[in-house]
Amino acid sequence: MKPLLFETIRIEDGQIFNMQWHNKRCNQSRLELFKDNKKVDLKEYISPPLKGLYRCRICYNSSIESIEYFPYAPKKIETLKIIKSQIDYRYKYNNRDPINQLLDKNYDEIIIEKDGLLTDTSIANIAFYTGTDWITPQKPLLEGTVRAKLMESGFLIQKNIKKEELQKFSHFALMNAMIGFQIQKNINIEL
Repeated sequence: MKPLLFETIRIEDGQIFNMQWHNKRCNQSRLELFKDNKKVDLKEYISPPLKGLYRCRICYNSSIESIEYFPYAPKKIETLKIIKSQIDYRYKYNNRDPINQLLDKNYDEIIIEKDGLLTDTSIANIAFYTGTDWITPQKPLLEGTVRAKLMESGFLIQKNIKKEELQKFSHFALMNAMIGFQIQKNINIEL
């Protein structure tokens, strides 16, 4: 049986966000994993709710398997812990058990360190502010759609980041399809 992947797409008052980037990742994953080079346009499968903020979850393998809509409320994050792991999550698999097993109940969220480098949280890509530039890990676990968009625009710069360098940064941000690029304040990161 083919593994399922998914895209999480922001829908607000009927407007669908970031479709270009979701389509690109979906079609690239389908090509690499299932050798399917027929392009799909995910927008053709979405019937967006017209009022409110929703998380649209499209599950797929070589074909679209399901589409669900969930009212969205952001996760409150005040504490993070850096967790070492050799996890491989370059595709957005529906089965998130390997990531969920890394979570620490004593913290709101984690930052995953792989091969001595910071990568992502369990739900978002990350970026750190140097005082002049926003840098994002050169080797994320998953290349997110907002990250891809901000990289192409030149807003983000890729660089290897070690936890020992965190004191050099004045701020950090989380980014994913639902929250966009969100600067974090008053959050403790435990090494």
